[in-house]
Amino acid sequence: MYLDRDGVINHDYGYVREIDKFHFIDGVFDACKHFINLGYEIIIITNQSGIGRGYYTKDDFFKLTQWMVEEFKKHGIDILNVYFCPHSPEENCDCRKPKIGMILQSQKDFEIDLINSWLIGDKITDIETAVNANISNNILISQKKDYPELLNIANNLLDTINIIKK
Repeated sequence: MYLDRDGVINHDYGYVREIDKFHFIDGVFDACKHFINLGYEIIIITNQSGIGRGYYTKDDFFKLTQWMVEEFKKHGIDILNVYFCPHSPEENCDCRKPKIGMILQSQKDFEIDLINSWLIGDKITDIETAVNANISNNILISQKKDYPELLNIANNLLDTINIIKK
């Protein structure tokens, strides 16, 4: 189970980098428990161009990530790993979504079965990442409903449990 971070796990206020500005979206912990109960492990993949743009450092990101993972643990949820792309879009790296560098790294690290995996994100680039990595199970978190080519759209992560039933 691949989850984007900003906009899926936490409210996306733009370049979220401080613990006191990181607010979990309601229902995130319940949804993640549902996924775990279905046998999925959770991996977070996130573009963090704020690092490449100099808005914050990798250390800032690691501190926030460690705190976030501990908050999940407090709710009985283990995050398998967090992968991030620290590059700005102009750097044209292989890890920035919609490219699949983070997916390939996770597959190498954990032998992930991509055919039976899900990717949930709040941007079209997240869905493009799924398509590019041959992950056919994907959900776009969006309040808009004008994406006719996408079969799976949910208002938030908690709503995805009506789609992911295994």
